[in-house]
Amino acid sequence: MQDLTFGTMIAVFEEIFGRGLFWAMVVAAVLVTLGYLFVLIRDRSVSWRKFLYAQLSMPVGAVLAVWFVMVMTHSHVSDIGGPVDVIVLLGIAVMGAVGMAILVYTLESLLGSRRTTQSSNDS
Repeated sequence: MQDLTFGTMIAVFEEIFGRGLFWAMVVAAVLVTLGYLFVLIRDRSVSWRKFLYAQLSMPVGAVLAVWFVMVMTHSHVSDIGGPVDVIVLLGIAVMGAVGMAILVYTLESLLGSRRTTQSSNDS
């Protein structure tokens, strides 16, 4: 791997996760992002109660992201070899945490109960 290009990175991720799973994750990420943008435009403001619940879900997202990558790469915590591995795992954890927060906020806004929707409109 002489050059680190966008195409090379896609090929590496397809090799790690498999072509179908990788592109399914890309489609899911795009759909969740579009849903989040829809919710923000529709509501015209951030609901701080939903935002709090989304933040409380972040540790779960971080742990699940690291676990998922370790399962897909057949790795264990004992395989961490140095600072670069720790930085990569922290990056995966941060992305998982942010992704989980966006997912929870979006789902709570789209599927929230009638009471939640009315109380957020009153504020």
